Amino acid sequence: MGEWNTPREGGCRCGQVRLKISAAPLLTMACHCTGCQKMSASAFSLSAAIPAEGFSVTKGEPVIGGLHGSSRHYFCPHCMSWMFTRSEGLDFFVNLRPSMLDDPSGLAPFIETYTSERLPWAVTPAVHSFEQFPPFEAYEGLMKEYAVQGPG
Repeated sequence: MGEWNTPREGGCRCGQVRLKISAAPLLTMACHCTGCQKMSASAFSLSAAIPAEGFSVTKGEPVIGGLHGSSRHYFCPHCMSWMFTRSEGLDFFVNLRPSMLDDPSGLAPFIETYTSERLPWAVTPAVHSFEQFPPFEAYEGLMKEYAVQGPG
């Protein structure tokens, strides 16, 4: 895998919630769905799938916001920065918003999802593009390919 130094630390915009990453990402993504556009107030959201055992909140207590369903979106209770997501049934990883890291370098999106809802001018350097989410069985191969290429 490409070089990715750990640990890395980060936090929300106001600094009341801090986190630590002690494992390399399994995959990096950009999601163009309209839900992510609205939650991020941007053209797409960015995610880095971090192994759950390599992720910790070190300061503060994030709160659940966004949709309150099987995916739990965690925000700083003060500045409301969208920090990370945990999905029910997929508890082996945490989807971190890479921009929350003090040093987010090396976390360009490897895949992009929901290109069917992409804004016409939104471009990413993703290696793989999917009109919606990739089929569940494709993730293993994508993670293996990402592990060889490494964070970019």
